[in-house]
Amino acid sequence: MQDRLVLGYHAVSDLSTSPLTVTRAALRRQVAELVGRGYVGTTFNRAVLGPASQRCLAVTFDDGESNVIQHAAPVLAELGVPGTVFVPVSPVGSPGLLGWEDLAALSEAGWEVGSHTLSHARLTDLDDASLRRELRDSRLTIEDMLGRPCRSIAYPYGDSDPRVRAAAAAAGYTAGCTTDGTTSADALRWPRVGMHGNDGHVLFRLKTSRVGRVLRGTPLSASFERTGRAVRTLAYLRQR
Repeated sequence: MQDRLVLGYHAVSDLSTSPLTVTRAALRRQVAELVGRGYVGTTFNRAVLGPASQRCLAVTFDDGESNVIQHAAPVLAELGVPGTVFVPVSPVGSPGLLGWEDLAALSEAGWEVGSHTLSHARLTDLDDASLRRELRDSRLTIEDMLGRPCRSIAYPYGDSDPRVRAAAAAAGYTAGCTTDGTTSADALRWPRVGMHGNDGHVLFRLKTSRVGRVLRGTPLSASFERTGRAVRTLAYLRQR
C-alpha cells in the first residue's frame, strides 16, 4: 500500500529550548526509524506528485533558519535522505537565516527549495493583489537566484483556503503543504505531520502512524491534540 508521509520541522539545534526546535539526535532518530520502516526519502514535490514507492518520505523545514544547513543537512546526508526547505524570500541572508549561497548549496545537494512567500504573511488575510504578489514574486525570485524551478509552497501558519490555493495554482505552484490535519489528496493542500522538540518516541510513533494521521482529519483531532500536549508535558517534566 502506498503511503506519502511529509514531516514538518522548523529549527534543528542542541541548544535552543523552543518547542519548535528539535535536536540533531532527535532528527536522526526519527528519520532513521522511518527509513528502517521502509520509507524512501525524496523531496516534497516528488513525494506528492511523483510515482510513489511503497512508502515515500519527505522531510521539510520552514522559515529558512541557518541551522538547517549547519545541523539538519549533515544528518539527512548521513541517512541518504534529501530535504526540502521553504524560505520567506524577503529576509533571506539576514542574521540567523540561510543566504542564497546556502540555498544554492542545498539545491546542488539534491534538496528542494520552495517558497514560504515573500514576507511570511497570513495569506488568507490578504487582498487579491497582495496575495498574487506574495505568491508570484517569491517563486520567481527563487527561480532567478537558484536557476531551478520552484513549484512548491508552504502556506505560512499552515493557513490556506480555496481562494489562496487557486491563487497558488495560478502563480505556478503544483504542490502546497498545510498543517490543518486534512485528509484531502489535493496536491495544493497536502497535510504534513508537524514535529516538535518535546515529541517523545511514543508520540512520534503515534503522529507518524497511518491511524494517527487519519485521526487528525476527523472530529477526534481535538482529542488527539490534547493527548499530544499531555505527552509532551510529561516528557518535559521528566527532563527537569
